[in-house]
Amino acid sequence: MRDSNLEYAAAYGSAQIEPRRAATPAMRYAVGSISKEFTATALLLLQEAGKLSIDDAAGRWVPGMGPAATVSIRSLLSHTSGVRDDWPQDYDPPEFLKPTQPRDIVARWANQPLDFPTGTAWRYSNTGYTVAGLIVERAAGMPLFPFLQQRIFQRLQMTSVVDFDAAPLSAADATGYTRRALGPPRPAAKEGSGWLFAAGELAMTASDLARWDIALMRHEILSDRSFRELTTEVRLVNGAGTTYALGLHVELKSGKRLLSHGGEVGGFTAENRLYPESGVAIVVLTNEDATDASGAIADALADLLLAADSPADAAAAAGARDLFKQLQGGRIDGQRLTPNARSYFTPQALEDFQTSLAPLGEPQEFTLQRSVQRGGFSIHVYEAAFAHQSLNITVLSTPEGLIEQYTVSAK
Repeated sequence: MRDSNLEYAAAYGSAQIEPRRAATPAMRYAVGSISKEFTATALLLLQEAGKLSIDDAAGRWVPGMGPAATVSIRSLLSHTSGVRDDWPQDYDPPEFLKPTQPRDIVARWANQPLDFPTGTAWRYSNTGYTVAGLIVERAAGMPLFPFLQQRIFQRLQMTSVVDFDAAPLSAADATGYTRRALGPPRPAAKEGSGWLFAAGELAMTASDLARWDIALMRHEILSDRSFRELTTEVRLVNGAGTTYALGLHVELKSGKRLLSHGGEVGGFTAENRLYPESGVAIVVLTNEDATDASGAIADALADLLLAADSPADAAAAAGARDLFKQLQGGRIDGQRLTPNARSYFTPQALEDFQTSLAPLGEPQEFTLQRSVQRGGFSIHVYEAAFAHQSLNITVLSTPEGLIEQYTVSAK
């Protein structure tokens, strides 16, 4: 998505290997833990309706919570509750292939001692979202998935969304695969019903997940106040940041706010990234588990989109790369430098740059890592990747485009 509009949707590779079926954009893929942002949104919608407060104790809504009874809904959604995770593995233990009930998960894992006092640490917990889903059902008076259908999916015309926890995908959708070490992809087993629930139950097309991202950026589902709660980093009691809000990671990347979440269930991985102030979002769905392919593809797409989104950054990157090539040759164009920078590039400095950088050859990649403003300068930090080494390059430039600093260091 660019300018808060769906701009490009395409599918590559195979939806099924044998017999081969080509992937298409109309196919559903399981999105795994990306489902968590929908569960968090459901609870914020219920809060808007006066049905609950996300600062309520979980035990008020779900009986039999044991030591977890006093943790808040907010702490469940932000993974700061201390409730033990029922599924830390990146594969399905045998019992996960058999049906269960969310209440049985709560009875088994929420009744264990908390891993830490609530609010003192951040630790990912699928169990916390299972509890959160049960709270949605109790406060809404209806099952979780129909509530999401009614309040979100139908309103946004997300017609492809299905409950992957309840049943496998249809024969017309993507088949999930797994790999052991570097072996061939093999059909993945489907988890038993009940295990995914509010922590990872959804499957949909990439375009429908994009519609959700657009609605978030346009504040079409949540009030402004609820959107801030959904997307504001939660801090621990000691003041440390967690880089996590409610069902969303939150960080600054290249000076831009990034909201993101990944997902993995048997046979599928997914990545969802939003840059709300830039109007940019990226959805990548893949039908293989235990791989970071979705994240790697999203990284590459972000580099392209954000560079295209900022012509000034793209021009600065081209200029920085050209200066790097000059320095590999033992020279630099003094007309592009401020007096301070010209004093830095002494003959000895130019010799050091040439002798250390020339053997590396042409950079395989030259990518912007972050950009900020400081002291009246634009600061761009790049990564130059070579076959066996990566370098950090920091460039300070004036509003007129002159270079105040160009430094290179080992990464």
